[in-house]
Amino acid sequence: MAQQEHVRVAVIGTGFGGLGAAVRLRREGITDFVVLERADSVGGTWRDNSYPGCACDVPSHLYSFSFAPNPDWPRTFSGQEHIRAYLERVADTFGLRPHIRLNHEVKLMSWDKENLYWVIESANGTTLRADVVISATGPLSDPKMPDIPGLDSFPGKVFHSARWDHDYDLAGKRVAMVGTGASAIQIVPAIQPKTAKLTLFQRTPPWVMPRVDRTISKAEQALHRAIPATGTARRGLLWGIRELQVSAFTKHPDQLGLVEKIAKS
Repeated sequence: MAQQEHVRVAVIGTGFGGLGAAVRLRREGITDFVVLERADSVGGTWRDNSYPGCACDVPSHLYSFSFAPNPDWPRTFSGQEHIRAYLERVADTFGLRPHIRLNHEVKLMSWDKENLYWVIESANGTTLRADVVISATGPLSDPKMPDIPGLDSFPGKVFHSARWDHDYDLAGKRVAMVGTGASAIQIVPAIQPKTAKLTLFQRTPPWVMPRVDRTISKAEQALHRAIPATGTARRGLLWGIRELQVSAFTKHPDQLGLVEKIAKS
């Protein structure tokens, strides 16, 4: 029997978490590691979710690695294609490609308590051992279909937002959307103009706030490239604003009177 490969660290997933962990490992001088990815490309959530209107609800200069600033974000809230491209660049810039193993879906991990290492089995039949495992799988790449009686026998087209069928034309169709989370908030205005009728089913109505999205000017991009400290300052300001918002939502709801008025207007 061939000897199993043994690595010091195995990272599972190539989304933000997995790539960030891989960069940190290299910065700490650890190069004996692999990053296992079940798909054929990196990106995690931003690879699997490509529905119309897909974007992040966190400003792009904040929703990025502090060690990998991107002065060329096209919008304050950039779309899925730009976020995915950013992650591809991170993998290239920080030399992660040799460590990444695509099409390696982890199916089973077991701890060998005698030899003190993990045995990792992938769906493609490969097995390796690792002293340490970092799980960066995330919950937003796997579709969760609702348990609706009759859904399996519905004669029309059915697909989840995380597995959007771009070959299916919604023009002139009667469309039903189940759920009013962040994905639906983006999808509905993107597809509504082309549908014959769009019905939205919701359990709990969410709060919807103006996103204040806009194009980032060429002058701003040039400034951040020429003087990186300006990009850092922008990120710091965005972080401070978001921290205040989180504090109000979680600890001081009495401070949300103005926010409620804006949401209701």
